[in-house]
Amino acid sequence: MLDLSALASGFALSAALIIAIGSQNAFVLRQGLRREHVGPIVAFCALADLLLIAAGVAGLGEVLERVPGLASVLALGGAAFLAWYGVMALRRAARPAALLAAAGDEALSLGAALARCAAFTLLNPHVYLDTVLMVGAIGASQPADDQVLFVLGAGLASGAWFVALGYGARLLAPWFAKPAAWRVLDLIVGTTMLVIAGGLVWSVWG
Repeated sequence: MLDLSALASGFALSAALIIAIGSQNAFVLRQGLRREHVGPIVAFCALADLLLIAAGVAGLGEVLERVPGLASVLALGGAAFLAWYGVMALRRAARPAALLAAAGDEALSLGAALARCAAFTLLNPHVYLDTVLMVGAIGASQPADDQVLFVLGAGLASGAWFVALGYGARLLAPWFAKPAAWRVLDLIVGTTMLVIAGGLVWSVWG
């Protein structure tokens, strides 16, 4: 009989780490509210998490631990991108006209949306700490026969979260019909991005 404890363990650990306010989640939420390229973005985020977790279980985490300079480069690159996006979000919040455009006029192409999503995902060192190092290390400690189930469980949790975030955002659409709601969202997003960017810089130079 198949033992599903490894599947449940991977699901619970991944869910605990991913359900938090962060740059990637904020972007998925915003695209969900705009109903713009939601499917491809959700699929990209879920697949990226699954591949990073699988790589961590396979041993990539040990490589990152042995190359500390790589973590610093990722941190500074991610900080620059997050700072830029945070400033743009705060500028939208300060200009009511831009809030109305953000709801529909300033649409992103699929390529541009996926490029931003990739930047939020891959330029954030915390993604590697969570998926590759933490989840990967715990997964690698599982018996060999259970590692695939552990990765599958972690991937299912990630996929379920992004589907709920991207498509569940539509339930909030009536509230976000008001420009003031976009102002609040952009203030939260902009502040979150700048705080994370500052934390990344501090982790390297502090």
